[in-house]
Amino acid sequence: MFILIVLLMSISLIGIIAVQLYWINNAVESKKAQFKNDVQKSLGAATEKVNERERAEFEKKLKSFVDVKGFADKAELKSFLIEQIDTVTKEKITLGSTFLEENFKLPADFLDNDSIILKRITGKKDFSISTRYKSAENLFPTIDVKKYSFIKRYTDLEKSYMEDAFTSSKSLKPIHDRISNNVLNRTIKEELIKRNINLDFKYGVYSADGLATKLKSGYYTINTKESFPYPLFRDTEGNASYYLNISFPRENEHILSGISSILLLSLFFIFIIIMAFSSSLFQLIRQKKISEIKTDFINNMTHEFKTPIATINLALDSIKNPKILGDDAKVLRYVEMIREENKRMHSQVENVLRISRLEKNQIDLKTETIDLHDTIEDAIRHVRLLSEDRDGKIETHLEALESELPGNQFHLTSIVVNMLENAIKYSEGAPKIEVYTESTPKFFIFKIKDSGIGMNKAVQKQVFNKFYREQKGNIHDVKGHGLGLAYVKEIVDKHHGTVFVESEKGIGSTFTVKLPLI
Repeated sequence: MFILIVLLMSISLIGIIAVQLYWINNAVESKKAQFKNDVQKSLGAATEKVNERERAEFEKKLKSFVDVKGFADKAELKSFLIEQIDTVTKEKITLGSTFLEENFKLPADFLDNDSIILKRITGKKDFSISTRYKSAENLFPTIDVKKYSFIKRYTDLEKSYMEDAFTSSKSLKPIHDRISNNVLNRTIKEELIKRNINLDFKYGVYSADGLATKLKSGYYTINTKESFPYPLFRDTEGNASYYLNISFPRENEHILSGISSILLLSLFFIFIIIMAFSSSLFQLIRQKKISEIKTDFINNMTHEFKTPIATINLALDSIKNPKILGDDAKVLRYVEMIREENKRMHSQVENVLRISRLEKNQIDLKTETIDLHDTIEDAIRHVRLLSEDRDGKIETHLEALESELPGNQFHLTSIVVNMLENAIKYSEGAPKIEVYTESTPKFFIFKIKDSGIGMNKAVQKQVFNKFYREQKGNIHDVKGHGLGLAYVKEIVDKHHGTVFVESEKGIGSTFTVKLPLI
């Protein structure tokens, strides 16, 4: 069930992150498309401006030439007449058109080809309606005539001729003579700024067959993947003669800056989701481990209580025996046995309650100035018999120059006792324990070194955790409940100190406590 929950949570997390990443990718692609569209519009507007500026200059120069010359090189007059008579109404409609076509031959400073001629066309239209009236009173018919005249410049036709002259003229000139780099650069920049593209750019103009021209910004090499092409000039048939290619070195920065707030917010939420998932997964695993540890603790506690309870029951049964009741010495021995086993159970319960009270901050650690050397020696006296029962010895090297510090005498003695008992418990054969002290200007340091079974790196990381005991097969092969070193760490922490262990499997361990002097 646990694995299924973790699997479902993992799939959900991956799905959420995938959706977020998909959205981010779509947002980036959409921004790229918008950027491309804005660049294309800017280039379109810029090339249109360039064409209009060139055309305006040409038309201004052309008008000045026509005005100065005054008379056309050649003029041709064409006339057309159409008449229509209605036999019923006796109405005659006459339409006459006259066209004056003036040809101006452009000089060499306009064109390299003098065969191109500019035309100016003026037309006059005459429209008349005549109606014949005849009556009995009047022997001679009366004629009513209405006439209309219109004079018009055929500017559309002139523009068509002018456009041909303009296109033919400019197609014969090199592109760098038609527009300068400064004008082209300024025009492109203006149009880009209009669309909020304030970026450094590089450009280059290439002919339709891919040949580079002199129009470029510094050293420019075309990159088809990164550049944006756009037709610059067209020939008489409407085909592009040149292409303007532009690229932006900081394009990606610009695209990301446009969605930076949303992108950062999305990444922040992804981070929150990952952290929440990690925390939840950690809590699940931790709770599972705690559950396993508590189960092991209960089993071990039950096992530890069974022996003294059985011993007490056996002693009580023995005392009930009439033969024993009459022997005061035996009764006293059994009573002492019951007291010792009861003291053993009380000690075990007290260890559990002590940790619980520490966690709930129910222990009032009243501090006073104490001498740690005296505390250590007092702790050694508590465990000396336990060590001597196993033919062990405890050596002291109390070399700290300053040993007085603020602390709680009872609890500091207890943690030294706990560490010494641990050293004895995890020693194979006769325990050999050494206690070292030293001092620095700010700290008092004491070390308890043993030559016991030692521990690996994994065990060292967990040895100060509640209920943790290194297993070696049977869950009851290690005495205790995994509370001693957890208690040591809690007390040291409350004294604003630190505790750590250095150990090597099969060689031994060294526990170091560092307490502030002030």
